[in-house]
Amino acid sequence: MARSAGPLAPPDPFAQATGPLALILKTARGAVIHALNPAARAVGLSRGQTQADALAMIPTLDCHPADPEADARALQALAVWAERWSPSVSVDASDGGLEGLFLDVTGAAHLFGGEAALIAQIERRLRHAGARARAAIAPTTGAAWALARWGTTTQIAGEDVRALLAPLPVEALRIDTATLRQARRFGLKTIGDLYPMPRSGLARRFRDGDGASLVRRLDQALGLTAEALVPVRAPAKYRGWEAYAEPLTDTAGIEARLPGLAEALSRSLERDGQGARVLTLTAFRVDGRTTDVSVRMGRASRDAAVWLRLFRETGIDRIDPGFGIDALMLSADVAEPLAAHQVEIGDETAARQAEGLAALIDRLSARLGEDAVRVASPAGSWLPERAERWRPALAKAPPAPEGPLEHDRARPLMLLDPPEPVEAIAELPDGAPARFTWRRVSRRVSRADGPERLSPEWWRPATGGRAGRTRDYYRIEDDQGLRYWLFREGLYGPEYTGAPDERPPSWWMHGMFP
Repeated sequence: MARSAGPLAPPDPFAQATGPLALILKTARGAVIHALNPAARAVGLSRGQTQADALAMIPTLDCHPADPEADARALQALAVWAERWSPSVSVDASDGGLEGLFLDVTGAAHLFGGEAALIAQIERRLRHAGARARAAIAPTTGAAWALARWGTTTQIAGEDVRALLAPLPVEALRIDTATLRQARRFGLKTIGDLYPMPRSGLARRFRDGDGASLVRRLDQALGLTAEALVPVRAPAKYRGWEAYAEPLTDTAGIEARLPGLAEALSRSLERDGQGARVLTLTAFRVDGRTTDVSVRMGRASRDAAVWLRLFRETGIDRIDPGFGIDALMLSADVAEPLAAHQVEIGDETAARQAEGLAALIDRLSARLGEDAVRVASPAGSWLPERAERWRPALAKAPPAPEGPLEHDRARPLMLLDPPEPVEAIAELPDGAPARFTWRRVSRRVSRADGPERLSPEWWRPATGGRAGRTRDYYRIEDDQGLRYWLFREGLYGPEYTGAPDERPPSWWMHGMFP
């Protein structure tokens, strides 16, 4: 690709290369040419040629290693930047230096002054960002691809597709090298040569792993067969977008424009009875890059004031304006129905508390990070330490686990992790403790309730080389009125016979009651 000479264009490491230059890629065949500049093509070099042959022809050839992965990342970033013109942008990963982008501009061209003005703007902005490109608009993906690379016009109506594609070479149909070689052997040089050919004959002679490739590509270009495109990012159904004649150069400029975007997006959501759960503010920079910041909410909302507060908590200064931002987009990445609900008389306080808690979680998550604010979710296990899992408060709640979760016995509000050892005096084999020592303090038991027997989860692997054993839980109250939750791990008889190599039952403190 050629670089522009504009002051905002990225620096070109090969700008001083006036002679032949090639990018070399290591393959099973050895080092081959991956890309060439115009000077190298002018002297007869071509892609796929080995480096040794190229150096034999041009000893002064300037060779540099190619980086296809970096090229793919750059194309992906350019696709995100191109969302300023279309909410649906797909990457065309064609080989042979024909990579590009597909933009679905259906119903959007009038926003930019029409199709001709849109094409001119796209080419101008890409050139200003440092990438020389050629754009075309057509009713089908295949026709636009062909016209952008081999056509003499860049804008056609539906009835002109067949005539304008006819003089273009057969390779404009995006066929592979083997199919192209076979077509030329049969004398089929242009797309128009395929029109009078019997379709059944073409389908039999030009096949690939997916079927009749040549016929399929022809039908896609003419609009007889649909072609699905996968956008780099799922297009947001609701979004607000603004472009600016003078680029924004600091965070204050972004904050000044954000309320207008938020109000416009809120009106769109309110019209359809929707609310946003995830919002993304994307900034399109003049150097062809994008930068964004997202906020997530526990409840769907369309309150623009709440959105602005969350973006400030998250930090709008995370957006790097670079040389300037000429467009902003606020999109609702996740939207869901938001209907008004009637609060029962007497429940106003509870409703306000629930809303206040949700707002607090949103603000803390925005300021501290989503992983820093967590809530407990039930898990399918009888064992107390495994009966819940911590997850980010704004993450989607997991499905209800199968198995017993409800208990008819009270559980302490605070559990010790891990349980702490206790020395207890109790009647064998399964009597409640009469006295126990915990943290070097001896306590006399005045009342006890139990046991509540929990069997081990035999399907789980042993931890620390210790197999799971039965637990007998007791609710204990000492002579000071303090209440505890103790358990004995192991049973006398079934799980302990008194052998020297066996581990005797032991007592543990697992929690305290208020």
